[in-house]
Amino acid sequence: MDATSPSSQNRPFSIKLWPPSQSTRQVLVDRMINNLTTKSIFTEKYGTLSKEDAEENAKYIEDKAFSTADQHHEKEPDGDGGSAVQLYARECSKLLLEVLKGGRISKDKKLTSLNDIASHETFFDISKGQRAFIEAAEAEELLKPLKEPGNSYSKICFSNRSFGLEAAQVAEPILASLKSQLKDVDLSDFVAGRPEAEALKVMNIFAEALEGTVLKSLNLSNNALGEKGVRAFRALLKSQAQLKELYLMNDGISEEAARAVSELIPSTEKLRILHFHNNMTGDEGAVAIAEVVKRSPLLEDFRCSSTRIGSEGGVALSEALGTCTYLKKLDLRDNMFGVEGGIALSKALSKHSDLTEVYLSYLNLENEGAIAIANSLKESAPSLEVLEMAGNDITAAAALALAATIESMKLLTKLNLAENELKDEGAIQISKALAGHSQLNEVDMSTNLIRRAGARLLAQTVVQKPGFKLLNINGNYISDEGIDEVKDIFKKTPDILGSLDENDPEGEDADDDEESGDGEGDEDELGSKLKNLEVGPVD
Repeated sequence: MDATSPSSQNRPFSIKLWPPSQSTRQVLVDRMINNLTTKSIFTEKYGTLSKEDAEENAKYIEDKAFSTADQHHEKEPDGDGGSAVQLYARECSKLLLEVLKGGRISKDKKLTSLNDIASHETFFDISKGQRAFIEAAEAEELLKPLKEPGNSYSKICFSNRSFGLEAAQVAEPILASLKSQLKDVDLSDFVAGRPEAEALKVMNIFAEALEGTVLKSLNLSNNALGEKGVRAFRALLKSQAQLKELYLMNDGISEEAARAVSELIPSTEKLRILHFHNNMTGDEGAVAIAEVVKRSPLLEDFRCSSTRIGSEGGVALSEALGTCTYLKKLDLRDNMFGVEGGIALSKALSKHSDLTEVYLSYLNLENEGAIAIANSLKESAPSLEVLEMAGNDITAAAALALAATIESMKLLTKLNLAENELKDEGAIQISKALAGHSQLNEVDMSTNLIRRAGARLLAQTVVQKPGFKLLNINGNYISDEGIDEVKDIFKKTPDILGSLDENDPEGEDADDDEESGDGEGDEDELGSKLKNLEVGPVD
């Protein structure tokens, strides 16, 4: 990246060596696989492994080494991560040698030298099976493994089972005894069907029992929290200074509850994932959540979809997102940002060079907002893999800007522009932009007033791509002849052509009202005019 780019100017001037990226971790795994399967002075002495065993061992070693180094880094959070990297490398080397000496991992055997670690489960989960109430006696039986001396449970999931007051009192001392080892806690959907007063008491019991745990992940989704529920978790939330993942989805979080969230989680400097889907936050609530986002400079994955946010809240949230220059995944679907919110968002996106997934469907962006965002992504996010902008009232007038952006994204795997009004002109421009995308596997251009020419070129563009999975062009105005042509194009791979049962071959848009005939000649003429179309930037 150019040192003078917007992204580099907005990032803190410091080098963080920990944690390593996922690609770096995979490179290390690949190297260990190679070491375990090829001849060397070590394998000549101890023997090589099959590729399958080597892969299993390498993944296990890397995961254990990463966990050890990450725990070390948590104790020294203000360092640059150099000591964690050194420990990570030492642990990998040590465990690799143990494997070579005969401590191989098989499907029914853990690494011999790690029996004291691997003999216990680390994930305790009671969420499987039917959704049901849980009372004291059942809680005693279900939670018995958590009372075993020396257990290694670091992750618990109590979702899908509704705790009553007596069951919560059974869980309280057990959870308190695990404070030093718990890292991931899932309390989603754990008071369903309980009266409000009882549910709030249960939440308070769990919160106080878990107060002071050093959690990396906390999930409180699907609990209809509201402001009272958020405040019932006060003790737990206030104590979480190291939290990396927070999930508050489908919690009935209003403006007041959003303010409570912002108030009770004052430290989110380490937060990487924040999911806030399906709440009733509104504009004022969005302003409160924006404060949380501003305090989360390391945020990588932000979801704030279906939260009733309008233009004012969209602008506030977008401005806050401008501070999160490490963002990789953004999901703002199903809000009402409008043009103003879209333009504000485009300015924030110009600072996000690491984006891989962007979900901006049903934001009421219209052409102006969509073009602003497209132009911004073209300059800032060349590595984008998923782009969704369905249902934004985008017409063919914005297609050139979208096509220019799409053409620049050579790693694109999924494109969704459904429920717009791109027509044949837009479909043909988008098709040409997708021509060189070898990793593309899904395109949704359904319900876009597309007719024969646009459908034909879309089909021809994607049918030859290796690994392509689905083209959805349903709900358009493709003639019977056009349908036959498209089906013929996919005759060798019919499964990757989506259903066409909602296509309307008689459909007409406003542009066709004054035209005679079935319009097929006009479509062919349009295809001819756009044959040599070049995709370029649009201001």
